[in-house]
Amino acid sequence: MTGFPLFSSKFCHARLKLPLRLDGQEVFTSASIGIALSSILEYDQPEQLLRDADTAMYQAKALGKSRYVLFNQDMYASAITRLQLEVDLRRAIEHQEFQLYYQPIVSLISGSIMGFEALLRWQHPKRGLLAPGEFIPLAEETGLIVELGYWVLFQACRQMQAWLVSYPQHSLEKMSVNLSAKQFCQPNLIEQIRDILLSTGLNPNHLTLEITETVIVENGDEAIAVLLQLQELGIEISIDDFGTGYSSLGRLYSFPISVLKIDRSFINPMTTDKRNLDIIEIIVTLAHKLGMKAVAEGVETQQQLAILKDLNCEFVQGYFFSKPLPSSDAVALIAANPQLC
Repeated sequence: MTGFPLFSSKFCHARLKLPLRLDGQEVFTSASIGIALSSILEYDQPEQLLRDADTAMYQAKALGKSRYVLFNQDMYASAITRLQLEVDLRRAIEHQEFQLYYQPIVSLISGSIMGFEALLRWQHPKRGLLAPGEFIPLAEETGLIVELGYWVLFQACRQMQAWLVSYPQHSLEKMSVNLSAKQFCQPNLIEQIRDILLSTGLNPNHLTLEITETVIVENGDEAIAVLLQLQELGIEISIDDFGTGYSSLGRLYSFPISVLKIDRSFINPMTTDKRNLDIIEIIVTLAHKLGMKAVAEGVETQQQLAILKDLNCEFVQGYFFSKPLPSSDAVALIAANPQLC
C-alpha cells in the first residue's frame, strides 16, 4: 500500500488485524504501508510521489512487514545504490569478475589440511574486492544466485580435481561448496551437479555440499529426497551454521547428513561464556551420537583450538590457520604440506 497519511496508516493496520471470514474460515491479513508526504517533499509529478511511497513500502517489508514507514531522501539514495549494484552484478556475471578464495579445513587428528571451503569474492572494477555479505543477499533476492552458484560449483570442482592430480600424495580429501536455498530448490539440481562432476572429472567423494538448517526445514520431505539423491551420487552433505536455525532434532537422525558445522558465533565467545562452550560440546556430542563429524569454523586462537581438541571435534577452520586464499596462495600452502596443529 502506498501514499496513505500517518493517521490512515494506523487505522489501516488496526482494521487489517481483524479476521475475515471466507467460506466459514477465519483469514488474517496484514499490510506493509509506505508513506510519502507532499507537504514535506516537493514533487513536480504525481508519479514521483507514488515512486517514493513505493520505496518506503518496500522498506517496511524489509523491516519485517505489517508496519508503515515514512519516506526520506536516504531511502531514495539507498534504492539508487541498490539498483546500481544489481546492474553491476548482472554485468559481473557476464564479464566473469568473480573469484574463488579457498580457506583450509584442518584435521585435528593428523594436523594436516583435509580440504578447503570455496568462498566467493567479487573483484568490482570500481569498489575493489567485495566480500559475499556485500552482494550475496541481492543475488538471492534477484535470483542471480542460481547462475552464480553453479559457476562457483564448477570452478571449485575443477580446482579440486587439478589439485588432486598435482598432489596425489597429500592429505586432500574434500572441497566444500555452499549451496544456496534457491539453488537447492531448482528442479534440475541433480542433473546440473552430475554434469559438473562429469565435465571436471572430479570424483563425487571429494565434494561436500553445505546447506543450512532452514533449507531442510522449509522444504520438508522434498529436501530429504534431494539429499538422498546427492548421497547416492557419493556427495557428502554438511549442515552449515548448525545451532543457529530451527531444525527438528527428532528428524535429524533421518537426514542423510555426514557433517555438522558449528557456527563461528559460538566459537568466538566460548572462552568467556560457558553457555557457548556448553552448546559446542552438545553439538559435537550430537554429531558423534548420530555417526557424523563436527567442523568448527571461525577458530582464531590457540585457546579455542585446545578446547576443541579436548571436545574431540574432528575438523576446524579459521584465521588461526589461514585466511581465505586466492588459488595461487592455496597451491603454495598445499605444496608446503604443513602440520598446522
